[in-house]
Amino acid sequence: MDFSSALPTFVVTLREGTEAALVVGIVLAYLKKAAQTRLNPWVFAGIAAGMVGSLGVGVLFNGLLAALETSDQASAPIVKQLLEAGFGVIAIGLLSWMLIWMTQQARQLKSEVEGAITSALQQGNQAGWGVFSLVTIAVLREGFETVVFIAAQFQQGWIPAVGALAGLVGATLIGFLLFRLGVKINLRQFFQVMGVLLLLIVSGLVVSALRHFDQAATLYSQFSETTNLCFSTDSCILGSQVWDLSTILPDRQFPGILLKAFLGYTQKLYLLQAIGYLAFLTTVGTLYLRSVTGQPGATRSAVS
Repeated sequence: MDFSSALPTFVVTLREGTEAALVVGIVLAYLKKAAQTRLNPWVFAGIAAGMVGSLGVGVLFNGLLAALETSDQASAPIVKQLLEAGFGVIAIGLLSWMLIWMTQQARQLKSEVEGAITSALQQGNQAGWGVFSLVTIAVLREGFETVVFIAAQFQQGWIPAVGALAGLVGATLIGFLLFRLGVKINLRQFFQVMGVLLLLIVSGLVVSALRHFDQAATLYSQFSETTNLCFSTDSCILGSQVWDLSTILPDRQFPGILLKAFLGYTQKLYLLQAIGYLAFLTTVGTLYLRSVTGQPGATRSAVS
């Protein structure tokens, strides 16, 4: 059984889940320090609410795609391709923003969370709702980014879900080791490694999103009697073909499927996809490296 399709969801869920675990751990530690452990149930309720909300978004996305898949409307295949491409664009934007922003803001993470908890505790009888809201938003934000990524992968079956579940378990374990057992973990190095992997995975989403836009344009050109959006004989809007390695290194078999999971490899690559991949990797990669080297101790200080 091939678990390669579970690897990207594992990486994304592990990184996103660890960020949420840091926030939850900081909240619990601060409540203990302030002798307000009576509010701990509100923390756990916030975790549950954030996870349920994220799951609801995932069910909605899958429902939309399933409805379009079974629709008898002539335009349904076009809308489905555009929706999948849209998921890809949203995932690229959210994960890129999170990758750079989190690296830049990690130094202030602890102080910002503790400041928000202090404000919540000053609300008296409403303190529980303040804590609940903070934790819910933190978990929902990370969960939403993960759900959008999974939707953007357009993967079917249960194997990607296994990767997501394993990443969630790993993030929970990291939080437990840090805040319950006091184990020292080099979070700076962890997030740097995860950041590089995430950068490569999101770069692959650029290739996938462009492919879905191309398929939508092709379907529309076939559907419309008056408009032809195709400008190339090799593809509709992607330009000429760069390579066709389908007989040498297919992307549905090992090791091609592994390269596809982590590097965005595709057995048929077109000019616009190659340009988009390199442009994204260079631009966002440069911004990410600058954020890492500009704040060498950022993430570590988040739990100090």
